[in-house]
Amino acid sequence: MSDTPVIEITDLHKAYGALEVIKGVDITARRGDVVSLIGSSGSGKSTILRCCNLLEDSQQGEIVFKGEPVKWKGEGHGRRPADPGQVLRIRTNLSMVFQQFNLWAHMTILQNVMEAPVTVLGRDRGEAEATARGYLDKVGIGDKCDVYPAQLSGGQQQRAAIARALCMEPEALLFDEPTSALDPELEQEVVRVIQSLAEEGRTMLIVTHDMKMASDVSDHVVFLHQGCIEEEGAPDQLFGAPKSERLRGFLRSTTHV
Repeated sequence: MSDTPVIEITDLHKAYGALEVIKGVDITARRGDVVSLIGSSGSGKSTILRCCNLLEDSQQGEIVFKGEPVKWKGEGHGRRPADPGQVLRIRTNLSMVFQQFNLWAHMTILQNVMEAPVTVLGRDRGEAEATARGYLDKVGIGDKCDVYPAQLSGGQQQRAAIARALCMEPEALLFDEPTSALDPELEQEVVRVIQSLAEEGRTMLIVTHDMKMASDVSDHVVFLHQGCIEEEGAPDQLFGAPKSERLRGFLRSTTHV
């Protein structure tokens, strides 16, 4: 059972009206895997993440979480998850970190981090607070518990968002361009946290424009082009000896490699 993938996506298709943005993608993440999705803007990376977390409805394909397939009703553009309880359970176990932090401005950093475990998971408030303080220490902002998001730098806000995701104690973390809204020096604060999570053996799917981070932290890299997987493999293979002309062109166009 331990070899069952945490996330298994098979033949995923997603369209907005007539525009097909994901065209039959397969992605697997086993326990402890770090899988990075790279590619040009509009290649479908973030959409795959949102479909995986059931924030977007896909029209075709299977999404399996720890051996449990998502149950669907309807077909094509009418396809929806059939079991709201299953959706909540899966989302709770796949914590997502967004590009734009999404912290609640009216709550302190500590309140932001402990809110979901209390309201969604029903955890004891004292227990949730102790856990939240631990994760804020872990990401290096334990001294910022009582300040509000507006008083933090972008890098500190993103680290708070990572602590919030960790506080749900999920099976996997989904990162959607976690550093792209940050200045380069603040970006490195967040990259260091993600690297430490990778070293701990956490399961992660990361959509990123940062090729150095993808190279350093990933077990597997997927290069997407126009909604299809153009090339995938180990980081040293993809970055060191890319087979596809499109991938070579993409890597030439990025300043991180």
